[in-house]
Amino acid sequence: MGAPGPVHEALAALPLVDHHCHGVAGADLDRAGFESLLTEGEPWPGVSSFDTPVGVAVRRHCAPLLDLPRHAGADAYLARRAELGGREVNRRFLAAAGTQVLCVDTGYAPPHGITPEELAEAAGAQAYEVVRLETVAEAVVAEGVEPDAYAAAFRTAAEEAVRRPGVVAVKSVAAYRTGFALDPARPSDAEVTEAARQWLAHGGRLTDPVLVRQLLWTAVDLGLPLQLHTGFGDDDIRLHRADPSLLTDWLHLTKGTIAVLLLHCWPYQRQAAQLAAVFERVYLDVGLTLHHVGPARSGAVLAEALEITPFRKLLYSSDAYGLAEFYALGALVFRRGLGDLLQDRVDADELSLPDALRIAAWTAGDNARRVYGLPATDPEHAPAHDPRPHRD
Repeated sequence: MGAPGPVHEALAALPLVDHHCHGVAGADLDRAGFESLLTEGEPWPGVSSFDTPVGVAVRRHCAPLLDLPRHAGADAYLARRAELGGREVNRRFLAAAGTQVLCVDTGYAPPHGITPEELAEAAGAQAYEVVRLETVAEAVVAEGVEPDAYAAAFRTAAEEAVRRPGVVAVKSVAAYRTGFALDPARPSDAEVTEAARQWLAHGGRLTDPVLVRQLLWTAVDLGLPLQLHTGFGDDDIRLHRADPSLLTDWLHLTKGTIAVLLLHCWPYQRQAAQLAAVFERVYLDVGLTLHHVGPARSGAVLAEALEITPFRKLLYSSDAYGLAEFYALGALVFRRGLGDLLQDRVDADELSLPDALRIAAWTAGDNARRVYGLPATDPEHAPAHDPRPHRD
């Protein structure tokens, strides 16, 4: 990368809308706790998760925010983190991200995690909520319900959840639970009752394909944007079943209803781009991917995502979870990767500078504001009422 150009400068100044993120640890972390959150995998005996692309990126780009030199060693990094304490560490990294709006998935939080309100305070941002539907379904079953009453009870609970102030979207982790190779049709009442009977008899997480289908169709009925995890995740996922192109038949059946936001996508960013190019209400991000590949490869991932994606369809997310570093690193890597990509096209005269600046502003925040119906104002002047999603 050469000297920063006008696109880099514009991106550096743009406040971000992080349309999908999570809580971070509020308590101080020991080495084992920190390293467990630095990876999507399980701990590796004798191997440090600092010795990964994301671990190197944290030491390179996050260390200066702790008043350490670039590339500080892991021991020095963790000692300084402990010296500052969790509250100050979180404040520094969240503030450094330059995020104006956080859409927080409250259905999956780290142990001793801070609340969306505390995230917003640390970031100087406005926080909204994303309701995870599997969590709602599992709470319904935990409270006790008869099989033939499950469908109505889940729908009622989901409707109540999305009426909470500040809820702007729902989310499903069907990619983890069943994968996307599902019958796309809405299940019948009899199918749901029988599947609920089996689930209630055996307990555990929601993994029944019929009930996952019912959950997705309930999301359509709720009318809010639906976030779907796709692609890369922890070892609970079967990656070949998390290819978003497997959703094609369901997307045909749900055309003209809700916005569907494909999260993260790697290594399926090209498949996600194809869906965004041909389905009017499909959007995508490459959020979780960017801080894991680091600055050296973020431009390549974004370039593949933008090969055919309409420019009003790409959004920013960090998918930060557990470590506040992921907020700062995700924002930095996104700004740099998109800046490099767009500036290179301007320099090659394949894109005008005004067009590049529009694409930067759309991706950094305007696309998310449009999809989720978020106010186009700074957090200080954001309304307290629950915004409604854009319905065009």
